[in-house]
Amino acid sequence: MDAIFDKLRDLQDILSEKIDLEQSMQEIPKMLVTQTELLARLKRTFIEKNQDYERSKNAEAEYRNYLAEAEAKREKAEKNMDFINTQREYEALDKEIEDAAGKEQEFRNRLQKELRVLSDLDGEIKQHQALIEQQEAELEEKRRDIESELADKKSQLQTLSEREEELAAGMDPDVLFKFERIIRNKMGLGIVAIKGGVCMGCHMILPAQFANSVRHGEEIIFCPYCSRILFYEESGQEEEFFFDEDASSLSDLDDIDDEDYDDDEEDERVNIDYEE
Repeated sequence: MDAIFDKLRDLQDILSEKIDLEQSMQEIPKMLVTQTELLARLKRTFIEKNQDYERSKNAEAEYRNYLAEAEAKREKAEKNMDFINTQREYEALDKEIEDAAGKEQEFRNRLQKELRVLSDLDGEIKQHQALIEQQEAELEEKRRDIESELADKKSQLQTLSEREEELAAGMDPDVLFKFERIIRNKMGLGIVAIKGGVCMGCHMILPAQFANSVRHGEEIIFCPYCSRILFYEESGQEEEFFFDEDASSLSDLDDIDDEDYDDDEEDERVNIDYEE
């Protein structure tokens, strides 16, 4: 059994490393999410700015036409001043010139405002275009780096899988399946020592008869509380009580006060078939 336990410890290291690699490989692509979202926002803003630019461009064209019409109307009215004969005609024409001049100034102001908007939008569009190009280049470089890193990790994972197959050769598949599941659920720890009748994985006190079975090391035994594989290790303390053949069996666990259990460890209890 010592040889099997040694294999299980080596397998534990390999499986833990594999699990870490697999989790890392799942997380790596997420590194692109932020940059991808930023690029998408930049492109949306770029489109919106272009739409604003087109609207402003149309408004600018309209104001130019209105301004031209107001200027033409004023100039025509000013020319007609040479042909008036009465005071009433003069006052009407003067009012027409004044109104045309007012409209002319209004449209000129609006046109100037629209030209400033166009200038600002043009600068923002160019800035966003430069940012988009930069972000696309950085994203592509990051994507290549990630692909390279993933390829490297896949190679490491393949090497670990080959070592795992070598170590697992000849071992009970059911035990290996349970062992890997335990390692995934127990933060990389699937095989632990029992010292002084206590499981070093969940720190629960085990019945003496059960602990003595572990001490004999004749079969693979799982902890009834945390499901980890157990092996015996000298604690350096007096252990006669724990390994007394006449001491209480596993059934004595029913007599232990529930308040002595850690709530988290209670939730992790599983039923194990020890005759496997």
